[in-house]
Amino acid sequence: MATIQKEILTGAPADEVWDAIRDIGALHTRLVPGFVIDTRLEPGERVVTFFNGATARERIVTLDEEKRRLVWAAEAPFLRHYNGSAQVSERGPLTCVLWTADFLPDDAATVVGPLMEAGAEAMKTALDKLMRRA
Repeated sequence: MATIQKEILTGAPADEVWDAIRDIGALHTRLVPGFVIDTRLEPGERVVTFFNGATARERIVTLDEEKRRLVWAAEAPFLRHYNGSAQVSERGPLTCVLWTADFLPDDAATVVGPLMEAGAEAMKTALDKLMRRA
């Protein structure tokens, strides 16, 4: 199984970063605007529309307030399996979001990797705006 991890560092307060991540229906407005253009909530899951028009159905597996960790499983035509997580932690004066994706088949990394890179850039931009408000 392939794994890709992205660390997003920001000066925004960890509580505000977690609040944006835990707001599972607002990917397109709070966490990764431009990368995700729409998020629709359905019971136990969300349907995400990306900048390229692709959609994914994401089942929410865990929303752990104490650990500030969100886990989801996704369905997409080119994947047999996808499990993603985002966890917020403090690193000295910075806040870190560790975004992890585990997926099959391994060769889907040629698609998942660049998408996660673009998503990480969008997330950093959005989170850094929280820093300017604080």
